[in-house]
Amino acid sequence: MQQATNTKWLNRMVFAGTLLTASISTIASAAVLTSTKPLGFIASAITDGVTTTEVLLPDGASPHDYALRPSDVQKIRSADLVIWIGPDMEAFLTKPLQQVDEKKKIQLAELKSVKPLLSQGNVDHDHDHESHDADKHEDHDEHDHHHGSVDMHIWMSPEIAKQSAIAIHDKLLELMPQNKDKLDANLEQFEQQLKQTKANIANIMHPLRGKGYFVFHDAYGYFEKTFGLTQSGHFTVNPEIQPGAQRLHNIRTQLVEHKAVCVFAEPQFQPAVINAVAQGTNVRTGTLDPLGSNIMLGKDSYMRFLTQLSQQFTSCLE
Repeated sequence: MQQATNTKWLNRMVFAGTLLTASISTIASAAVLTSTKPLGFIASAITDGVTTTEVLLPDGASPHDYALRPSDVQKIRSADLVIWIGPDMEAFLTKPLQQVDEKKKIQLAELKSVKPLLSQGNVDHDHDHESHDADKHEDHDEHDHHHGSVDMHIWMSPEIAKQSAIAIHDKLLELMPQNKDKLDANLEQFEQQLKQTKANIANIMHPLRGKGYFVFHDAYGYFEKTFGLTQSGHFTVNPEIQPGAQRLHNIRTQLVEHKAVCVFAEPQFQPAVINAVAQGTNVRTGTLDPLGSNIMLGKDSYMRFLTQLSQQFTSCLE
């Protein structure tokens, strides 16, 4: 009788231990989910050694036209924290995130610390007159993320990145207060590294000030403002809308008039029109990667992203 009682007690202890282990495992594997990779760079610096960070969009995908898969919806529902910019950048997340508790998501563009730092996007009317083909302009309003409005490429701003990191730190502190020391240390390290990286890039960029260039996609305003670069113009505000013949003619004229040094394409969008426009001129062609597609998530990944972008500018403009 005593042996049976002892066996039952032992089984209960084992079961309780299993539940405790499962609970600890669940906490340890709690995931932070970001919409795009650059946000993942910022988040992974804060989550380092605390929890995991995942990115919703696969490499090569654009937030301008992404279509959610069922597995993506499941990731959104199961994540402990979802970080996005807002509907003007990631319209595809608006409905799914309506089902997520406010405590488990951060809309960066709506943060009180970020709003005063937002810049107006460039108004680009040229493509309105080029082509009225239905297939080119379908869903135009949904995807044109800063057509005369706010520039939502906020990860290009080191200062907004800092405020985003603080917000992520504070939210994770609410969700997992037992990790306060590590979260605090991660945020402090991020801020120190960011300060040093900005200083390094400022030195690199200084000789490039005043050199004109064109970008394919108008995504670099915050970076340019921070480091004093002078963009001569852009091919398109929305990379899903290809510039028409009249627009390209105007750009080619401006390349000559502005004595532009370089024209930049992007890994996600490598239109032949860039080479065609630059052909027969002294303008060099380069590539800018606004999503850091070749950089792995890690505690230093945002610093590597900013540094890589500065090197891409330098390699063509020098």
